[in-house]
Amino acid sequence: MSGISDSRSHVQSRVPDDGDTVYVGYRRRGRAIVENQSEQEQLTPERSLALVNHSPSGFEWGYGGSGPAQLALALLLDYTGDEAFALDHYQEFKDEVVSQLECTGPDGCWRLTGSDIDAVLHETPGEPVAPSI
Repeated sequence: MSGISDSRSHVQSRVPDDGDTVYVGYRRRGRAIVENQSEQEQLTPERSLALVNHSPSGFEWGYGGSGPAQLALALLLDYTGDEAFALDHYQEFKDEVVSQLECTGPDGCWRLTGSDIDAVLHETPGEPVAPSI
């Protein structure tokens, strides 16, 4: 993300014990579901809603609205564990990443890794967003 290129950031040093963090989003019965597959947990909006209430009805992706803003905040909060960092950067993360996510391919889901998130968070101005997003 433009302007978030501090190489000393705590996000860069976060490495899960069993490999890269993997988030997957898909729809079940019309409802948006997001999982942290590395932790084998479903990501829910409650923690992020306690900070900013954009979308009490849940997460969304693929456009720049309130559901994607809630998801962007929840993803950064879950990934970094840092409320202040997540609050400072989630709107830009929504614009650059969450608004671009699509459920495509044979499994009908999107996939976002910790490496993808790190690449976006540490992007220097003028560099493109990670191509795998």
